[in-house]
Amino acid sequence: MKNLLFGLFSLILVFPAFSQTDEADVKEVIQTLFDGMRAKNAEQIASVFSENAIMQTIETTGDTGTVKAGSVADFVKGIGSLPVEMKLDERITDYQINIDGPMATAWTPYEFYANDKFSHCGVNSFQLVKMASGWKIVYIIDTRRKDGCS
Repeated sequence: MKNLLFGLFSLILVFPAFSQTDEADVKEVIQTLFDGMRAKNAEQIASVFSENAIMQTIETTGDTGTVKAGSVADFVKGIGSLPVEMKLDERITDYQINIDGPMATAWTPYEFYANDKFSHCGVNSFQLVKMASGWKIVYIIDTRRKDGCS
């Protein structure tokens, strides 16, 4: 009976550790993306995306929005070709990560600064999949606004 209880207790301790590790790994992928943006490192940015990943943004008009599609390749190329003196800093203010097996979603409110000046704020919604090579972003959509920022 002692061994059974010890085994069950061990399982209870081990399963949350897997989840916490996956959460940390998902967060690290997102941090790698934004560290790559700050460094204007195209290779680093590209490394976090899966092949055929989708990027979209919501352009807001009043209380409604329209979806604008972009390509990861264009995004990576654009960031990588910015002048050295151009500073980009997307500051994530919170992480809400949910995981189910090899799928994760992350909700990350942010504030964006260009050359140390506030530009806009919003929320990123990431969808990630745990692949053989690790967690990869397969879809990202964001909102952007200048008002209502904390």
